[in-house]
Amino acid sequence: MGEGLGMRARVTANAAESTLPHREAFALERGISMAVKSSKAKKNPKQDEPEEPVWTYRGYKLRTSEFVTAMVHLFRAEIQRANVWRQRLDTTTNWAVVATGATLSIAFSQAAVHHGIIILNTLLVLWFLFIEARRYRYYELWSYRVRLMETDFYAAMLVPPFHPSPEWAESLAENLLTPSFPISMWEAFGRRLRRNYFWIFLILYASWAAKIWLFPEPATSLSEFVSRSAVGPVPGEVMIALGFLLYTSLALIAIATVTMTRATGEVLPRFGDESATAAPSMQGKPQGLRAFLAPRHRRRQLLALVITDKPEPVAQRILSDLGRGVTAMQGKGMYTGKQRSILICALTVTEAHNLKAAVAKEDPQAFVIVSPAQEILGRGFNPLEEK
Repeated sequence: MGEGLGMRARVTANAAESTLPHREAFALERGISMAVKSSKAKKNPKQDEPEEPVWTYRGYKLRTSEFVTAMVHLFRAEIQRANVWRQRLDTTTNWAVVATGATLSIAFSQAAVHHGIIILNTLLVLWFLFIEARRYRYYELWSYRVRLMETDFYAAMLVPPFHPSPEWAESLAENLLTPSFPISMWEAFGRRLRRNYFWIFLILYASWAAKIWLFPEPATSLSEFVSRSAVGPVPGEVMIALGFLLYTSLALIAIATVTMTRATGEVLPRFGDESATAAPSMQGKPQGLRAFLAPRHRRRQLLALVITDKPEPVAQRILSDLGRGVTAMQGKGMYTGKQRSILICALTVTEAHNLKAAVAKEDPQAFVIVSPAQEILGRGFNPLEEK
């Protein structure tokens, strides 16, 4: 019994002695790792430096997290705007459908009702189409901003190297400062016509012909049909010709605008090709029929003339702050008779404020003229050669 207890005591002591070096090694390794981490922290003082602000103005500093939060709220607001105008589009279509249904019910329920009621309803539906086209342009205004943030901000952050497109902020800022409809009235009119209203017009046209042919009793000849088409003093031949002209015009508008793809709210290819007037192909080039009524969209461009006595500092400030080229010319002030330098700089509408601030930093007495430019071709703008 005594020997057993002694043997256990010796085994326990030996085990403790054997584990002691391991504990010391573990403690030493832990101490080294802590020291390495502390030395690394000392060698990287940038980790303790405050974050550089994204935007500063009059002492106010906007950090990265605040910038992203602001963009998220803007994104939600633009989605809400687009959703409201999308509902208004459905409202106008419902008006046209309900008016057409009520008109046809009255026209075919009573034989004595004149076929002119269908003509009046056709004109009313045409007016609904015009109203809906205007609403569609407003819907596309908000949808353009949403789509721009989706493709060039959020989607670009998911693709390495995880940064937004370099031109998305410029395009979004321009649209916020100088709002303009991204699609023309022709495209809005043609798209809504093809989408909904062309079928309503076809039903009205067929109903108008059926009303004239069948009521008050079926016509026995084509001449009788033509005579029944008259509306008051207007003969039937003129009414048939006007109807044919109206529907031919609607068909031509629907065909001529079929390749316009500025509508960002539709399921269409990406709208980034600013010069495309037809649907982009897989290579980004236009395909299909050319849209004859498609307007050329160009970002608003300006030409600035800076008359200053300090051309070198002002030019360097514009080159560094705006990244725009500057050309110097010599001029003479006819009132003072002094020689002055004239700096010429091409820029976009969103850079006008930065230009004024850059010139004011170097020469508050400078004279700045900013005027719109019809077209600017070259590096940084539209290409000089058509590809």
